[in-house]
Amino acid sequence: MPSGTAYPYDAEGTACIGYLALPDGEGPFPGILVSPAFGGLSDMDRATCDRLAAEGYVALGVDYYSDGRHSTDRAQAAEWMAELQGNRPLLAVRMQAALRTLREVPQTGARIGAMGYCFGGKSVLDLARSGAQFDAGVTLHGVYDAPPEGSQKMTPALLICDGWDDSLCPPEAKVALAAELTAHCDDWQMLAFGHTGHAFTNPKAAVGNGFGYSASADRRSWRALTGFFDEVLRPEG
Repeated sequence: MPSGTAYPYDAEGTACIGYLALPDGEGPFPGILVSPAFGGLSDMDRATCDRLAAEGYVALGVDYYSDGRHSTDRAQAAEWMAELQGNRPLLAVRMQAALRTLREVPQTGARIGAMGYCFGGKSVLDLARSGAQFDAGVTLHGVYDAPPEGSQKMTPALLICDGWDDSLCPPEAKVALAAELTAHCDDWQMLAFGHTGHAFTNPKAAVGNGFGYSASADRRSWRALTGFFDEVLRPEG
C-alpha cells in the first residue's frame, strides 16, 4: 500500500501541515481531500489517505486547525472545534486552501472529491456551501447544521452516510439537511444505517448513547464511498 508524507501548505497566511499520499505512477489521478474528525488529522486519517492512494487517488489529509494540531484529549479537541464552529467562514477558508493545495499537486487531475468524518463531514458540507468548485463530496457520520450565512449553490454531487441513531444528528437534523440540499444541490443522496450511532467508522468508539463503532456500517459506507467516487471522479471508467 502507498505510504504518504507530511505536506505543509498555506491557508491565507496560516501554516497548515497536511498529509499527502500518492498512487504509483505519473498520473494524472483524481484527487480527494480527507477531512478528519474533531481531534484533528490522525493516524486513522493518514491510513485513509494511504488506502485511497492504493485505489488510484491523490489523497490530501486536511489540517483545518493549522500547525498540524491533533489531540486525543476530548476537552482540548472540543475547544479547538468550538473556535471553528464559532467562525464558519474561517472553516470554509481553511477547506478552500486545502482544495487549492490538492489541485496544485502535479499528479492531480481535473476531477476532485472530498470526504470527511464527524466535524470533517461538516467541513466538507461547508466547502460545498461556500460555492467552491469540486466534483464529489462524502460525509461519514457528519454534523449537518448550516452556517448562519447560509448556503450558496453547491456544485459537487453529495453522498451523506449517516447513522440513524446518531445522537448528534437526530431525525429532524437529517430532514433539515435534506431540505437544504434539495434547495441548493442538484445531485445528492443519503444512506442511513439503522441501529447505528455517531462515529460508526471508528473502531475505538464505544457503543451507547447514540455513538459507537459498527463493522457493518463501516464496511458498507466504504463500499458506497468508493463506488460513488469511482462513478463521479472516473466517469470514463
